Amino acid sequence: MAAKRRAMIIGLDCATPQYVLDEWGDKLPATQRLMSNGVYGRLTSTIPPITCPAWMCMATSKDPGQLGLYGFRNRADYSYENLTIANATAVKEPTLWELLGRHGLKSAVIGVPMTYPPRALDGWMLTCFLTPSLESQCTHPADFRAEVLQVAPNYQIDVKDFRTDDKAKLLQQIYDMTEQRFTLVRHLVKSKDWDFFFFVEMGIDRLYHAFWRYTAPDHRLFEAGNPFENAMWEYHKYVDDEVGRVLELLDDDTLVLMCSDHGAKTMVGGVCINDWLVQQGWLALKEAPEKPRRMDMRDIVWKKLFRKTSVWGEGGYYGRVMLNVEGREPQGVIKQKHYEDFRREVAEAIEAIPDENGKPMGTKAFRPEDVYKEVKNIPPDLIVYFGDLDWRSAGTIGNPSIHIFENDTGPDDANHAQEGLFALYDPRSNERGELRGASLYDVAPTILERMGLPVPEDMIGKPIHV
Repeated sequence: MAAKRRAMIIGLDCATPQYVLDEWGDKLPATQRLMSNGVYGRLTSTIPPITCPAWMCMATSKDPGQLGLYGFRNRADYSYENLTIANATAVKEPTLWELLGRHGLKSAVIGVPMTYPPRALDGWMLTCFLTPSLESQCTHPADFRAEVLQVAPNYQIDVKDFRTDDKAKLLQQIYDMTEQRFTLVRHLVKSKDWDFFFFVEMGIDRLYHAFWRYTAPDHRLFEAGNPFENAMWEYHKYVDDEVGRVLELLDDDTLVLMCSDHGAKTMVGGVCINDWLVQQGWLALKEAPEKPRRMDMRDIVWKKLFRKTSVWGEGGYYGRVMLNVEGREPQGVIKQKHYEDFRREVAEAIEAIPDENGKPMGTKAFRPEDVYKEVKNIPPDLIVYFGDLDWRSAGTIGNPSIHIFENDTGPDDANHAQEGLFALYDPRSNERGELRGASLYDVAPTILERMGLPVPEDMIGKPIHV
């Protein structure tokens, strides 16, 4: 058993360095305390930089290909319609808290994405925003749920709908959610005999997606003096105050790592990938929609007479592009021997898509086997960053242009960015200052090493040191 030493990860989903570290760092006392007394910097996220799988990649120090998780939705097989929603049952690699449990250390894990349904651990778990409701089995042990509701009776798994036009109501929901989460966290910090504490607050992510246009001057819809102009700053100040109240409860030897899973940036617009594929002759639809709508797999002509579909795509903060391969998909048309050449052709064509003014966008189309150590389960054939994530992928069909400037799944003004952030305070270390080159894969090795435990050789990250 390792010598007793506590460690805490404070997870702030989507917290972005250009605001938290650069613009506001010296105005956020708790954040500044961690930065000035430790090391801090950008934390490179996964490809793609999205909540699922990023937090689990952090907790396991394995990449999405090794986990076989490429987003919230993943192909269950090579049929056209069978998708699975990622949850804890899909994570086959040991998590940080499971590794610590093997050494007799107890963990409190609160709200960490992809922990639903809860798995047994040596300690206490309350699952994440993917939990259907608090009425479901959302804790381990099971009776821990009663304690959660006693301490935080209005605890919210997540806000009900962050893509809404009722911004005032949403903002209040975010504050209410955050207040209850930190109330519970403080109670557990004081009342449980924990060695490792890992919690994630989702409010920053919800706030960015809903209020970015009201705060960011580079957003095309920004209007100075609007009633929500300071909403992001004021909420960040509130979260920082809550973090400070948690820090006050820790002893002088506790290791603290505050971090995010990815960052955020202004969403310029969306590229209608499926409408573009129709224009290229690579996607055949049974009929042209009269107005924009979600594409259903039943809309597609896969192979009939002289019409066929070679490629289709899905929407999201990044693009997923699938090829219809003979002998792989039920009605595949791309011959296996032509697969790589055709995939290269599609990737080059996607990367050449111009913006609405005909200028290069800087799009990147990744082949999974080029960016992952291993490729498990069924990945997309291409993972696409439109405009290097300035644009999202819009999966709807029937749009008048391949470029749209309002999100096709509801109000949303921010896209995910590749760089998150971290601030690491270790009372036993004299390391100080900004550190470059860290990735979220480094988090688990850092915690293990500084708690005096061996780092598994198959972890792809390395301990963070200046």
